[in-house]
Amino acid sequence: MSEDSNQERQKALDQFGETVNMTARELEKWLATDQSREVGQKDGGESTGHASGRRIVQLLRTRKSELNDDDLAHMRKVTGYVRRHLAQRPKGDTSDTPWRYSLMNWGHDPDK
Repeated sequence: MSEDSNQERQKALDQFGETVNMTARELEKWLATDQSREVGQKDGGESTGHASGRRIVQLLRTRKSELNDDDLAHMRKVTGYVRRHLAQRPKGDTSDTPWRYSLMNWGHDPDK
């Protein structure tokens, strides 16, 4: 692996670690709730964010040395989604809102 690709890998890992502030256990518990299943963009079944949350749980439980390029790509996708969504924070109390619930599906609880 080249030094550039090592740096890119580490950057993706660092940004993912900064962005995802829920543990695998917290996220798994959240994904089992009705609120988690009710938010997000759906194509008739499970929302994109809910499916991503299940993948994030797997990523959090995978050793860094075992993460492949697809895993790193998903980590970058998570980081990008969360950053964009945080920039759209609604005014007022967001603790019981679809905005927060959607972020939580992606592994980030803005109330933490």
